[in-house]
Amino acid sequence: MRRSGLPALLVAALVGCITVAPAAAQQEMEMDHSMHMGMSMEGGWRMVPMDMEMPMLPGLENAVPPVNAWLPGAGMDPAMFPEARPSEVARLDDGDTLEVSVSMVRRTLAGHEMVMYGYNGQYPGPLIQAPQNATVMVRVTNDIQLPTTIHWHGLRLRNEFDGVPGITQDPIQQGESFLYELDVPDAGMFWYHPHMREDVQQDMGLFGNLLVRSPDPDHYGPANREVPLVVDDILMDDQGPIPYGETAATHALMGRFGNVMMVNGVTDWSLEVDRGEVVRFFLTNVANSRTFNVTFGDAPVKIVASDIGRYEREQWVQSVVIAPAERYVVDVRFPDSGELAITNSIQAQNHFRGIFYPHVDTLGTVSVGAEDVAENHRESFETLRTHDEVVEDIDGFRRWFDSEPDHELLTTVRVKNLPLPIMQSMEMDTLYVPPMEWNDAMPMMNWLSTADQVEWILRDTDTGKENAEIDWRFSVGDVVKIRVHNTPDSFHPMNHPFHIHGQRFLVLAMDGVERENLVWKDTAIVPVGSTMDILVEMSNPGTWMAHCHIAEHLESGMMFNFEVEAR
Repeated sequence: MRRSGLPALLVAALVGCITVAPAAAQQEMEMDHSMHMGMSMEGGWRMVPMDMEMPMLPGLENAVPPVNAWLPGAGMDPAMFPEARPSEVARLDDGDTLEVSVSMVRRTLAGHEMVMYGYNGQYPGPLIQAPQNATVMVRVTNDIQLPTTIHWHGLRLRNEFDGVPGITQDPIQQGESFLYELDVPDAGMFWYHPHMREDVQQDMGLFGNLLVRSPDPDHYGPANREVPLVVDDILMDDQGPIPYGETAATHALMGRFGNVMMVNGVTDWSLEVDRGEVVRFFLTNVANSRTFNVTFGDAPVKIVASDIGRYEREQWVQSVVIAPAERYVVDVRFPDSGELAITNSIQAQNHFRGIFYPHVDTLGTVSVGAEDVAENHRESFETLRTHDEVVEDIDGFRRWFDSEPDHELLTTVRVKNLPLPIMQSMEMDTLYVPPMEWNDAMPMMNWLSTADQVEWILRDTDTGKENAEIDWRFSVGDVVKIRVHNTPDSFHPMNHPFHIHGQRFLVLAMDGVERENLVWKDTAIVPVGSTMDILVEMSNPGTWMAHCHIAEHLESGMMFNFEVEAR
């Protein structure tokens, strides 16, 4: 997608004007870059992995982020820490309490033994299960050096337990504990993660799912089994994970894209099923920045639910686009014997060359056996159900669908003190603007940018207030229409997964096109240049956050609080 409409050769020539080194000098810089890969640099940094087809920017050969490098357990022998174990199910009934420790663990990923974090020493954290409308308690004890909290993403719980430091609770310091009381009024798959330096803590393993069970045995259609599918990535080189910024997040422009893909915390996830088996996958994206396009080979897939409940109607899909923090429930039937890959299939981009190209990452494999499944659900699987209760619930809000927006937000970015070669190159980069950043197409420039230099912005277009200055006030029972426009005219246009705490919303329209099959959400992605209309039910009193769920964008200021008063 080329915003200016300039011919490709002209764009290439303009890019060449920025990277002015002659071929020999360019080759020398790329060789120098290759030598730096995996080598220690100033401040404890190692050069971020790069596709060598992307030219080195002149003047940045020895550049590092303007903060010190940091990793959990740096300088410590990983053998000091217990080996992490796979996620375990923690079934809770109304009134039960679960003890959760936040601790350092030992993991081996992509052949590298390393120190990471874990909830109860597990990857992902415990799969908490609770019945709908229950209240369960989770006592969290912090055994790591960093202060932390837990945000219970998507739950319409009491505000004091939302896990936002400085707003709903004090940070949990090392050696301290905090008791969360979780109300779970909605059935579906939710998740939990820190809300302090999640660019580090979440990326290093602090995430887990919470499955809320409906009392209705027919809430979902029949399936032979249910499988959580937590997709993630991590950035590594031949020595292990690339360090993080000690006092500020790096990768502030695009967010920290990983180059090693994971499902359920491992790089070699697999599943064995019988022929004809219907598997219900609960998808959660816990990556810092990456939006996945998940495919299931040629197996038929139908989408059933998303963040906070079921769709009005089940529907067939070719793939599932899932942004950071989103969840989707899909039923997949495997009719043919053999091995099938679950993939992330995208149109990647190279910002320097102005090109797009197909790219496929294998996330996991499914081995379909030769024997037929004992209980065949083919007939029910091939029936697309309408969820009458969902339609009836949403019908109560349709009178607001055509109203004018109550508030409008614009997303943009402001930068300062970035190296001049980055500024020059980024000016040229906006000659073409993809609606989605599927991959890190400028890894060195992204790595060198920190939250001290980049401020991502949510701007109230009515008042001009930005981020923490925004002061919206509502009352319980209000229904609020919000329009979010992701301008393509900023220093670096970027898609944003927009998350609202403590409430639920409907995505009514994208770029003026109405959504015909609605579902309650807590997070929705806004592509570059797009305008999204959402309808928020203000049902939960308290002071709540709204923010971009790219971890580095949140660390760079892209958030505000709003107040919902009890009537």
